[in-house]
Amino acid sequence: MSRWLGSVIVPTQSLRIPTPDGQADAFAAFPDDGERHPGVLMYPDGFGIRPVLREMARQLAGHGYFVLVPNPFYRHGPTPVIDLPEYIGEEARPGVFAQLMPMIEAHTTERILRDADAYLRFLTARPEVVPGPIATTGYCIGGLLATHTAAAHPGQVAALAAFHAPVGAAGPDSLHRITAKAHFGHAETDLTPEALGELNQTLDAAGLDHTSEIYPGTVHGFTMSDTDSFDPAALKRHWESLLALLGRAL
Repeated sequence: MSRWLGSVIVPTQSLRIPTPDGQADAFAAFPDDGERHPGVLMYPDGFGIRPVLREMARQLAGHGYFVLVPNPFYRHGPTPVIDLPEYIGEEARPGVFAQLMPMIEAHTTERILRDADAYLRFLTARPEVVPGPIATTGYCIGGLLATHTAAAHPGQVAALAAFHAPVGAAGPDSLHRITAKAHFGHAETDLTPEALGELNQTLDAAGLDHTSEIYPGTVHGFTMSDTDSFDPAALKRHWESLLALLGRAL
């Protein structure tokens, strides 16, 4: 499948990524120009791969990147792992989270790191990806997975971005292993100013080249246009921050 983004044709491919525990279904978006482009590993939020994530990957790919989006919960089945409404509003959330939470709780750090190894091997072996460092980004729990990935592969991951994500849950030991340039965009409802200060002290102590800030007036999930958390202004700010980071690092 292809789509025009401005003057760029952005095709997508459905893929299978071999892992130690099976095969993770995934999709990729990339410019159809016959050139090689920097690789970006994009982790979805807990709701998983769905039209809004496909559109975001296409938009990023239109700026000159090969974007790989895996299904982190492939052990529980291929996409869609659970049935989702087209719009995830307040009424739908309890039922959706009742299905999601057991999968999230089962996704241990050990599993995260095994998968990250497999995803990076697959991404960097793609003929459309230029040799060299890659970036990783993610949303909600996907931001935590991106952070763990950057910590486990400091020589390979040059850029890390996480949005409305529990970054601090990675722990100081992991954060101290990160060498990537980083941007963390937090929801106002996720962190108090005091908690942000504590996190930023940890990031400073780790020596990260980073920005870490609360996006004013936002709630958790602000980048996702198919939810009642969506904030168009914050999504625009997210794109500006992400593209600036990738431009500096890659």
